[in-house]
Amino acid sequence: MAENRKTDNSIIFEAEDGTEVEFSVVEQTTLGGVNYLFVIDKADDESFLILRENNGADTEEMAAYDIVEDENELEAVIRIFDELLEDVNLEV
Repeated sequence: MAENRKTDNSIIFEAEDGTEVEFSVVEQTTLGGVNYLFVIDKADDESFLILRENNGADTEEMAAYDIVEDENELEAVIRIFDELLEDVNLEV
């Protein structure tokens, strides 16, 4: 996904082909000084992503986020979100 915009309760990713996918922000946490978001696809309640705030992005007004792809980082953050979201069982 190429670009993203964040509103109060959602984040919208714009792909390189111009299509947009909107995600609901369910929870957020900080680990090692890095902010993470747990988001669910608004069109498909079964699909979720873990996003990491990209502090190196050239944006002044809003944060930029990247999808967490590193397995070790993803496992650590999922454990935290699993505890925060007691009624949700997260599986990768």
